[in-house]
Amino acid sequence: MPETGETFTDNAYLKAEAYRARFGLAALADDSGLVVDALGGRPGVRSSRYAGERASDADNTRRLLEELDGFGPEMRAARFQCVVVFVDERGEPTSACGTCEGQIGFSPRGSGGFGYDPVFLPEEAAGSTMAELPMEQKNAISHRGKALRALKEVLLAEE
Repeated sequence: MPETGETFTDNAYLKAEAYRARFGLAALADDSGLVVDALGGRPGVRSSRYAGERASDADNTRRLLEELDGFGPEMRAARFQCVVVFVDERGEPTSACGTCEGQIGFSPRGSGGFGYDPVFLPEEAAGSTMAELPMEQKNAISHRGKALRALKEVLLAEE
């Protein structure tokens, strides 16, 4: 499904609503990406297409590192952001977001994960990239995990 929204919330809602409308069932969808302060929030909603529509993870990471060339550690603040949207059978949306704060490293490290994980150093991981973390630790601090836990809290509070 094309991600034509201007925000993570827009894209998550478009996806969830499309599935709800197609199948007549409640649906859950997310949109997420990397937000880099020194780049004015880029790559943002275009994270998976940052180096072009058919770009690979390596292509996107290479472009990011090229754009940050010459920036010291103090200028590499970044965060992974995720918005999850649940649309019930009636079409009523509920959303929540999660963020994983960190910074962009100078070169890729690690073989786990995908996307920008090899260059993202989360604050909660003591110098490791997301790609170097065991899956259990990554899930505990990830933006998606935080967003899903927040959505669970919102939905439970509505009961």
